[in-house]
Amino acid sequence: MTTQTHSVDHELIEAAAHIARTHCRGDNHTMAAAARAADGRIVTAVNAYHFTGGPCAELVVIGAAAAQGAYDLDTMVAVGDRDRGVVPPCGRCRQVLLDYFPTLKVIVGRSDRVRTVPITDLLPESYVWDDHQLDAE
Repeated sequence: MTTQTHSVDHELIEAAAHIARTHCRGDNHTMAAAARAADGRIVTAVNAYHFTGGPCAELVVIGAAAAQGAYDLDTMVAVGDRDRGVVPPCGRCRQVLLDYFPTLKVIVGRSDRVRTVPITDLLPESYVWDDHQLDAE
């Protein structure tokens, strides 16, 4: 683990918090996520909770970003509804984020102790999906 930190993108946290406050309703949508694309724009989304394991907000943001032509994400954060603040990604999301964006930075921590860390710090010594794909040739 590198324990390298980066500056915190407070605008990104506020974008996710705004979506959590205004669009998370009931048990189906309890988390919001925001990602900053390499071109600077912010993409937001909410989770789609379902007892079968619906997608987390971080995964929905990946699809929403792709639908908007943003394929290179730089930084991501998730925020809980009911003013729960920044929530770190679950294990599944950590693996997917690492596989899709190995240089992604993720905002984690509570209240005044938020920090930005590389996704690799959140999943040290991980399985790297790309390393195990057969060559297409």
